[in-house]
Amino acid sequence: MRRVIPALVLGTAALLATPFAAQAAPGGSAHTDSYGTKAVYAPEQNSRSYQKAPAGFTPVFTENVSRHGSRSATDSSDGDLILALWNQAEAEGQLAAKGREFGPKAQALEAAMSTIGYGNLSARGKAEIQATATRMAKRLPTLFASIAKNKEPIDVVSSGQGRAVDSANLYGAALARTDPDLTSLIGTTRTDKDLLYFHKAAGGAAYRDYIANDQRLATTLNTITDQPKTHRAARDVLKKLFKPAFVDRITAGEFSSIGTDVEAATAVYNLYAIAPAMSAESPGGKGWGMDRYISARDADWFGYISDAEDFYEKGPGFADSDITYKMAGVLLYDFFKKAEAKRDGTSDLGAELRFTHAEEIIPLAALMGLPGSTTGVTTAKPYTYGSNPWRGAAVAPLGSNIQWDVFRKGNTYLVRMLYNEKETTFKTGCRPVSKGSKFYDLNELERCFGRTASNG
Repeated sequence: MRRVIPALVLGTAALLATPFAAQAAPGGSAHTDSYGTKAVYAPEQNSRSYQKAPAGFTPVFTENVSRHGSRSATDSSDGDLILALWNQAEAEGQLAAKGREFGPKAQALEAAMSTIGYGNLSARGKAEIQATATRMAKRLPTLFASIAKNKEPIDVVSSGQGRAVDSANLYGAALARTDPDLTSLIGTTRTDKDLLYFHKAAGGAAYRDYIANDQRLATTLNTITDQPKTHRAARDVLKKLFKPAFVDRITAGEFSSIGTDVEAATAVYNLYAIAPAMSAESPGGKGWGMDRYISARDADWFGYISDAEDFYEKGPGFADSDITYKMAGVLLYDFFKKAEAKRDGTSDLGAELRFTHAEEIIPLAALMGLPGSTTGVTTAKPYTYGSNPWRGAAVAPLGSNIQWDVFRKGNTYLVRMLYNEKETTFKTGCRPVSKGSKFYDLNELERCFGRTASNG
């Protein structure tokens, strides 16, 4: 059996280590939170610092769920809005100094996104996914050697959406490149929308009604967005592009058919947020420099507003309701089902690889009680950065993933969880095999999560 790390994989690592790394935060500052769930991916722990499995335990199975890699914006609406205002200002001689350079850059960014296709993986996204697969193989060499030797199938499943399918295929191909003997064992990517696109499937009907019709949700989000600080931040952003008199006209609603002051500033923020994901497509791969057109303070504020929407619509939300994350039970169930089948000898799978979206990762994190996703809020005390640890950039960045590795010794099976490749404890109430250990008996996890014969 040959183990090879071809030039493509090595090139991917170099790609992620150089121009992309510089785009993680504007100006080299630590403002990762401001990108929300558009934050680009980086593993959160070096595998050399992982705990060793207890004596005598060897890996026998691995399974994950991964968000697709970095992508372009899903449509051109932000560029269309702000460039319509830019064109009007240019025609009237109302551009500020930075505004004159903004227009061509925004046009070039939109053209780059249109070229790869809106919503499709960028070069960075492809590299992220390939590198993640390569690291998985490197972390579990004996498992994949055993999978190859015993010809255990590797199941690959996606939501069926283009960027998730592409991520699945890239992941599988990169995994195969680490050992060609795995190639024939990696299944053709299949689609399961009920499992990996549940917010749009039958199981998400009550959730969709909540998003569309819940008055408490609508009022809360409107209150967070439509406050004086937002309008002040919007004015700050627009003053970087346009002369004050033109900003006054936007604020007064003269261009409401194009967009309000907040909508226009949000469009600038959204281009700023997506730019790192598109770094490789920038001139010379040096980045788009969109942080020149929004201050760190204003980016943080609009990042908070974006996070608030995701928190209430997908995450822990209101403390008295589980409507945002209950539907993720189908995915947690599948994690248990696959691990239990391996333990019970009813499955010959070596690995289960799933590819999905933020709309699934965020509620799963809340349902599982993963770090940062444990605390809901009340109407009286809404979500703020100061009072709640939830951050989209940490919970579900582009390429985010949750992985369970199953280890066996005799008839005992242990599970280790990695969250964005960091060893992570299970929720409060789950007891590890020893104090401080990141390994849990599968039977204990079944107890802790309320798994029974009737729901299993």
